[in-house]
Amino acid sequence: MENKAIARTLRLLSQLMELHDQNPFKIKSVANAAFKVDKLPFAIKTKSLEEIAQIDGLGKSISAKVWELLQTGTMAELQDILKETPEGIVEMLGIKGIGPKKIMVIWKDLAIENIGELYYACNENRLIEAKGFGLKTQEEIKKVIEFQMAAHGKFLYAQAEPLVNKLFEDLAVWLNGFQAEPLLGVAGDYRRCLEIIEEIDFAIGTEQIQEIYDQIEQFQPLQFDKQDNNTLVALSPFGLKIRLHLGTKADFYLNWFKLTGNDEHVAAVLKIAGEGPFDDEQAIYKKAGLDFIEPELREGLNEIELAQTGKLPQLIKYEDLKGSLHNHSTWSDGVHTLEEMALYCRDHLQLEYLGMCDHSKSAFYANGLNEQRIFGQHQEIDALNARLAPFKIFKGIESDILYDGSLDYSDDILKTFDFVVASVHSILRMDEEKATSRLITAIENPYTTILGHPTGRLLLSRKGYPIDYKKVIDACAANKVVIEINANPLRLDLDWRWHRYALDKGVLLSVNPDAHRTEGFHDMRYGILVARKGGLQPQQCLNAFSLQDISQYFNNKK
Repeated sequence: MENKAIARTLRLLSQLMELHDQNPFKIKSVANAAFKVDKLPFAIKTKSLEEIAQIDGLGKSISAKVWELLQTGTMAELQDILKETPEGIVEMLGIKGIGPKKIMVIWKDLAIENIGELYYACNENRLIEAKGFGLKTQEEIKKVIEFQMAAHGKFLYAQAEPLVNKLFEDLAVWLNGFQAEPLLGVAGDYRRCLEIIEEIDFAIGTEQIQEIYDQIEQFQPLQFDKQDNNTLVALSPFGLKIRLHLGTKADFYLNWFKLTGNDEHVAAVLKIAGEGPFDDEQAIYKKAGLDFIEPELREGLNEIELAQTGKLPQLIKYEDLKGSLHNHSTWSDGVHTLEEMALYCRDHLQLEYLGMCDHSKSAFYANGLNEQRIFGQHQEIDALNARLAPFKIFKGIESDILYDGSLDYSDDILKTFDFVVASVHSILRMDEEKATSRLITAIENPYTTILGHPTGRLLLSRKGYPIDYKKVIDACAANKVVIEINANPLRLDLDWRWHRYALDKGVLLSVNPDAHRTEGFHDMRYGILVARKGGLQPQQCLNAFSLQDISQYFNNKK
């Protein structure tokens, strides 16, 4: 083992000791030893135990740890303390800008146990309220985590979107400098609105293929490498892979189609339609005897069969939404007041209603509402509803699902709400049988209206807890419980791959932003994108109901 590896191990031990509030003198000696070992002019592995003990700053105790590390590859003391520390907390120690003291606050005060949850908390603005943090520190942590995500070459759709839009604009301007203005379209996973993006494909139709190929060096934003088949490849400064596919104008729509759908979809359609030429994508499907299939659905599932029989869903659009459910205000961990959230919905978004679902009392880290504060919030809602009518604020709560599946209020409290979103926020590590049973118990509670972010996943950072999707969805169908599509780009949970099963079972879905500030309402657009992938139609979406219809729905449920 090299000196630097030994030093890193000692440094980790000192950080973990500090995290667990151990003897400060012992912590300082281990940290000092890590520094000394890193600066040694010789390889410590060539020395005996006695020689190591003579090194300045090590001494008998730490030299024994170093010797154990050299002989076994680890240290018993380190392993013991690691057993007491969540894996995600250890990973946080590698984030630049936060040391053990801040991580202790994150872990113990905010109940955050991994980097994904930390990033989500930054988006919710929860760090600025914690001891030792501020807006600047929160933004720095967020940037570091985003950089780590990008280093793996994978991006959330919402992260890739501004990069793609800017690149599209720059390419369009540059290509317009050529004769007969080339055609340009975004394709691939991005056009199909997948939740995780690894590369971006652009289709270009032009009669000047060779000229563009030869002059691509003049396109300043990126440095492209030339490959076979008239393909140009670049890596953006953010780590996103970009491909330009050059073809003739006559073949543009065929190429765009090929680059958009997955392999199964493309092969199935072209087997019937042939290779064109085609004037547009509609012509391809018409030649194949199919109704036009929207890009989001081109996943090689059953969309071809539905298109053959005229049973394709009329996909929901953002404009179909009439209100926003599951949102937070300053009553718990939101940034804006209840009134500010309501006015933004009414005046800026032109919505008919707002569902306010601040955190329940178990979410102490998010300033969850106890019974007395619930009464106070309901009084404010009544006053606002009298003043803002016909716009309406519904009294909701995001009630924590406890370990045994019960909700964290008595029935007497639960019945005071217009609707209840039941969500899991803690004790995420359990096997599939227990996790499924826990959710089903919550679903069977007569006061549960919506099952919130069903798996608790955080994309690119935390897997959802394991559940039997069919059993959970079947339970929602049996108990007339709505399932949330949490529209936060980090969640997009329920996964779109299970939307069709839920819809076939007659379960309503709800596109909920989980907004903690007014800007968060706009996340509903990302929820709509994945809802479209799942085949959601307006009449199957709870918050596409009119104010009158959703009021009746809530009354019937109660």
